[in-house]
Amino acid sequence: MAEKKHYACTVRVKTTFLAEQSKPDESKFAFAYTVTITNTGTVAAQLISRHWIITNANNEVDEVKGLGVIGEQPLLEPNAQFEYTSGTLLTTASGEMRGTYQMVAEDGTLFEAIIEPFQLYQHRVLH
Repeated sequence: MAEKKHYACTVRVKTTFLAEQSKPDESKFAFAYTVTITNTGTVAAQLISRHWIITNANNEVDEVKGLGVIGEQPLLEPNAQFEYTSGTLLTTASGEMRGTYQMVAEDGTLFEAIIEPFQLYQHRVLH
């Protein structure tokens, strides 16, 4: 009997406030985020496109859609990881990002990898 195929990827995100690229007096707050995508399924899968929903502290929403990530469409074998770093610019000192990666398994099955909401915020320095 054939083993049942399982299609899944997990996504972890770490964020960093980029003070040197930010200009608070001009309402420009720069953030970097490092994403690690792990193929937790039983079938190799390729990341085809992304859909980000970026919300600032004023509840203003920006959506970003496009092919691949950082110019790549990585193919992930089962248990393999792909990590990349990118960034975003907010008009407020904090916000949230979430979204999905559209994936295609080697057998042609389409599925989404969910990017759970994560916070972007300027760390306050206490004196």
